[in-house]
Order: sequence, then C-alpha cells, then structure tokens
Amino acid sequence: MVSVSSALNLADLQGNILRGYGKQYVRHLVLSVASSAAARRWLFDATSGDEGAAPQITNAEPWDERRRTCVNIGITQTGLAALGVSPSSLNSFPHEFVAGMAARNMLLGDTGPSDPSNWKEEWRGEGVDLMISVYADDAADRSATADRILATRGAFGLRAALDGEGFAGGLVHFGYRDSISQPQFYGVHDPDDRRDDQPFVEVGAMLLGHATPIENLRWEVPQPNVLGSNGSFNAFRVLEQQVAEFEDFLSACADALIKNPLSETLLPPGTENQWDPPMSRHAALREMVAAKMLGRWRNGVPLALAPTTPSPQPRIDDAGLNNYGYASDPDGQRCPIGSHMRRSNPRDAKTVQRNTNHARRLIRRGIPYGPQYNPSNPVKAERGLLGSFMCASLTGQFEAIQYDWTNLGLQDPRITGSNDPVLGNNDPLFSLFSFPVGEDAVKFRGFSRFVHTRGGAYLFQPSISAIRYLAALSGGRTSNAR
Repeated sequence: MVSVSSALNLADLQGNILRGYGKQYVRHLVLSVASSAAARRWLFDATSGDEGAAPQITNAEPWDERRRTCVNIGITQTGLAALGVSPSSLNSFPHEFVAGMAARNMLLGDTGPSDPSNWKEEWRGEGVDLMISVYADDAADRSATADRILATRGAFGLRAALDGEGFAGGLVHFGYRDSISQPQFYGVHDPDDRRDDQPFVEVGAMLLGHATPIENLRWEVPQPNVLGSNGSFNAFRVLEQQVAEFEDFLSACADALIKNPLSETLLPPGTENQWDPPMSRHAALREMVAAKMLGRWRNGVPLALAPTTPSPQPRIDDAGLNNYGYASDPDGQRCPIGSHMRRSNPRDAKTVQRNTNHARRLIRRGIPYGPQYNPSNPVKAERGLLGSFMCASLTGQFEAIQYDWTNLGLQDPRITGSNDPVLGNNDPLFSLFSFPVGEDAVKFRGFSRFVHTRGGAYLFQPSISAIRYLAALSGGRTSNAR
C-alpha cells in the first residue's frame, strides 16, 4: 500500500507529479485555445467524473494498475489568459513562467542549434496555450483517447501531436537505462522496494503551498489561492539526441585511450574479459567513457559502486542501484565530478553551494521518440527525448540546475567553466571533459553538443480544484484558432 500523509489530498493533485504511471506510450497534444467557452466546457467535463463526457484528468489517488489510459494537462501563461484568468492573477505567477521558456534561452543554454529560432514550427511564436498528455498501455488506446480530445467541438486548435514510446529495459537513445532515481517525498511513498540513501524531500519541492526543502521558505502561490495551491510547474522539452555523433565520439575516445598508458590504471588489462558479456579492449574503453560521462554504466550500475565493471560480483540488483553517495569519492576517481549525474544531483558530495545539494530536486518524466538506433544499420532519422522536468520553482530548481550546474559547473571549482558532457551547451572551440586517473587525468576536447533543444514550453499544472475554477471563468478568447 502507498503511505500518504493526512496533510495531502491526493484527489486534488494531478497524477504523474509525485508518482509516475509507467505507461509505455505517450501522446502530447500541443494545442491552442480556439474558443475559451468551449475549452472551459472541456475542462468541466474532464473533471466531472463522467468518462462518457470526456476523458477524465487523472488525479494522484492510487490508481488501478489495470487502468489503460491516464490524462494530464499543462497550461502556458497565454493559455491561462485565453481561458479568462485576469491580468492581476497572471501577474502573480513567477516572472520566468510569464516570460516563457524561449525568452529564457540564454539561462538554459539554448543557443546555437538549440536557439529558439531553430525550434520546430509548432513551438515558435504565439499559439502554444496548453498541452494535454495521454499515457497508455498500447498505441490503439493512446490514439482513441487523443482523438476524443481533439474531437471536442470548437475548443482547441492542434499545433502538434508528439508521440513517445518506451524501449525495452527502460533504455533511451544513447543506450543508457533511464528513470532509476527520482525524489522520494515525505508523506507519499511506496513500500521500500529499493534502497535510496538520499534524504526524503518535502512535497513543497513540487507542489505550491507546502513546505520546501529550504528552511523557512515557501514558494509564492499564484492568486487566487484556489488557482495556485497544489499546482506545479513543468519545463517541457523536446530534446533531439545526436546518437551517431555520440557513438562516434566514444569510438574516438577509445582510440585515444588505447594509446594512453593511463588506460591501464583506468581499466586494468584483462578486466574486460570478466564482464558479462566479455568485450574487446576497445569496446570496453568505449563503455568506460560512456559511464564516465553519465556517472553510471549504460545498464544502470553506478560508477560509485563499480568503477571498473558494469557487471560486478555480487550482482547489484534494482534495489541497490541508488544505495550510494559521493562523499567517499571527493576527487571523482570513481565517478567524475563533471559527469552528468553528479552535476545534476550531487547527493552527499561537498559543493560550493552547500545548502543546495538536495534543494534542487526535480521530478523527471521522459520517454524516447523516433526509431531506436541500431549501430549495425544506422538509419538516419530524428530521435530524442520528450522530457518533463517538474518542480515548484522554475528559476530556483530547473533553471538553477541548467545554468549553475549543467552549463557552468559552479558546484565545484574543479569543473567550473566546463559543461555537462552529455546535456551541456558544448562547442568544439571550448568543450572539455576530464576525469582523474590516479594522480593524473584524462582529457577530451573539441566535441559538439550531443543534445539539441527542438522546442518546449513552461507549463503550469493546476490542481483539480484549479481546473474546475478555470472551467467556471468567463471572458477570454471567443473564436481564434491559431
């Protein structure tokens, strides 16, 4: 059974914030409001409890695992205005949400190929008012539910339908196993089916109106209270992954390491023969570089627990994949300080901003889009991740991680000035990824960014009460499909 604090009303929270659905199919409907009255009628129907009137927005109450589809909604600043939210109420929302993701591109590292001018057409200019997401067990149910939403007469204009599909083993396009670590919340947690030594997190890290991980701080709730309370923010990103370039980079790094005497300290010769499955020396060095870049081996085993093999003995099962920290590895000999995971979640490592180690946690919900990459038949196609990064403060959590940690490395002076090797805004003129090997270090330079932002939006995910409040408003847009 799920344990729930009496201070929380799960029936008032949208699902998929505090707990994930685990569905294999997703369709994100990127929409404009064509008619405010019709859109508000849909919101009313979608929270009425009558599945025959409209697909119901899923709340956070424990759901039957046999439930075939789940539906959630996020609304932009322009969408709130189109639904009839007053200017004074809109002005009570955080400035970064009001400005929108595209206007924050310099803080997020969205420059060069990721600049908003290069985003997909549906994300450019005005017209992204809301996003309704359909999660399903199979493609047919996904399509049927999405089609019902789009059939709502006069309510919405479709800008894009973004389909994602999970890969076997929870893999993403770069070949890593994903969604291993998520925050665990005080008052809302599943039975202890896996060990995680990280502190539990206050629900105010995700939900407005609740205590946050920062002492004596609560994020300001947009007004009126019924609209803002129990809501959350979602930085939704379409992240195209340059998979072939990434794999070529690993090969080039292995070529260099084969000639580097440090490789014998990094991976003692013959170790790769004990892996499951055994690998050639060159293939093993490729996997070592991939692990150093992320902080885990591609099968999910953390470097902090197994620095020289992805198949340690005794085997680390799923229950043990989060049972580690970095305090015993202060110099990054096991897991580099500049690796993607250690940057974005420092755990118990010493950082310059010491009170932020556990204060910038995000909920990550992501699913691949595009065909899975096959190195033996490398078909050229767009592929990437449809990612939701949820929090109570976009600037205090999501933007702070992107700016301070991902793209500047401010958490530790030894990596300051370098970017995240996987996600960072890298350019061949200045890119650098290094990690210590004994008293020396391995350094790789001159690589491009491997993840390009192709679109996105800052969305507000209102509570069920707030959705009903929006449904009862008046005014807004009469008929203006965009």
